[in-house]
Amino acid sequence: MKRIKYIVGALFLGLTLNSCQDYLEEDIRSNVIGDEYYTTVEGYESLVNANYAKLKDIYGDEPWLFVAGTDMYAEGRDAEPPGLSQYSQLAPNSTGVGQLYTTCYSAIQTANTALYYADLTENFTNLNKRVGEVKYLRANAYFLLVQTYGGVSIVTDYINEVQLTFDRNSAEEVYSFIISELEESLDLVDDGTYNGRVNRKAVNHLLAKVYLTRAYEDFGSASDYQTAANYADAAIGGQGLNLTFAELWMPDYEIKEETIFSVQYSNGAVATDPFELGHMQTAYFGPYQGGAEFAGDAPYRTYTLCPTQYAIDLFTEEDERWYVTFMQEVYTRYFDFYDEEDTSGLEVNHFYAAAWQDFEAFEDAYLATHPEATFHPYGSYVPSINPNNDYQTIPVKKFDDPEAPFGQSTSRRDIILARLAETYLIAAEAYLQAGDASTGLQRLNVVRDRAGVDDATLADFDIDYILDERGRELLGEYHRWFDLKRTGTLVERASMYHYLVEPGNFNGANGELKILRPIPQEALDLNQNNDFPQNPAYQ
Repeated sequence: MKRIKYIVGALFLGLTLNSCQDYLEEDIRSNVIGDEYYTTVEGYESLVNANYAKLKDIYGDEPWLFVAGTDMYAEGRDAEPPGLSQYSQLAPNSTGVGQLYTTCYSAIQTANTALYYADLTENFTNLNKRVGEVKYLRANAYFLLVQTYGGVSIVTDYINEVQLTFDRNSAEEVYSFIISELEESLDLVDDGTYNGRVNRKAVNHLLAKVYLTRAYEDFGSASDYQTAANYADAAIGGQGLNLTFAELWMPDYEIKEETIFSVQYSNGAVATDPFELGHMQTAYFGPYQGGAEFAGDAPYRTYTLCPTQYAIDLFTEEDERWYVTFMQEVYTRYFDFYDEEDTSGLEVNHFYAAAWQDFEAFEDAYLATHPEATFHPYGSYVPSINPNNDYQTIPVKKFDDPEAPFGQSTSRRDIILARLAETYLIAAEAYLQAGDASTGLQRLNVVRDRAGVDDATLADFDIDYILDERGRELLGEYHRWFDLKRTGTLVERASMYHYLVEPGNFNGANGELKILRPIPQEALDLNQNNDFPQNPAYQ
């Protein structure tokens, strides 16, 4: 039987399984009857479902650790946590630093519990599949941790007795563990169509991303780039980008054919507390527009993580992603965009001109037909220019949830964590770095073809072009900080395009740069291993 331990505090490992999903319902019982319940098929399935529910804790709240302090998003009227967004004040006790540390270790403990009971529960048809799913979820949590904090403690035991001392594994060891988990998962999970559960396509996608990320590390293998490319191609599996970008982001609350893995929400899952059990992604990436007090006229947005001028400038007139990503023309009632079949006669509240529309004749012509509109010229609607007033930055609409109540935690749209276009971009980057630029370019141009823009050429194709393309395709999705950190471009790009970041903001202790986030001070204080090291930039 596996060794049993119980962790108190030091790694913030949650012992309660306390979230739910509509199609993955949990029925969490007390620890007293855990052995009795979790050794039944019903009980074990509820335990696996609790692992999926932990994704809501990781991704459903404030998204600072995923996207703040990058080249694409900056604060407008409302302040972001200064440490995570500007780096100069980044410290072990900074606001938001511990969010991934806490939620990922809680998810890891839930996974450890499920893997422990897998050896004890009665056998049933899907048991091995469920073990594979849990191993993927545990690997995903460790991947977030190692990218964010560097080496962390690898904890694989089910926790049942007090332990307050933890050692720190190296980042190399953590990557090796993640890969071994995912390789085991790949042999166990279902090979079918994505239905909310981990399948082989999801595992291949994550393996590709893990190998690609490890390849940039000084302990990475020379073959990691090619291995990443191989796994990405396996995840693609010959599937094309068959949806238009508009179809991909239409808020119809269905799983789209290009979705590889997502955090699942539904009306049923949030019904008991719709203002708290939804997620926050919809509330970011745009200006304050009114919210609840406008009785449905506009969605609530926080006025933080607003697109920078660099993000705006990524798009050209031909790029279909511009028209789907941004709400360029805002009607007096915002949601009429979704609710009215014919919008030609509706009053316009605000119009944000694109770069190709920035000339006086266009403004005069537009206002002649829409005299009620406020016209925002190109270059005027980014947070560095207009941080203080409502509607003064352009709204991102791709995450809109017309059926959600207003507020920060109300959206019930799925949070897409992996989708096919990103797999193509992972393959493009992996092939480029493996020395096969022509194949990488082919993968990248699949994404550009769907967007309606000209193919890139080999003369264009480098890591900066890939980051630009990822910016166009994945704006607002939870990848950007990891992309810049992976490619070694965080300092350069954040200080170039984020109006509150300068290169010197990254200077930390011991001549180190503040690239990794600090180990949270609370975790260090609770750990009785006094030799557990802080990251060098914060010592």
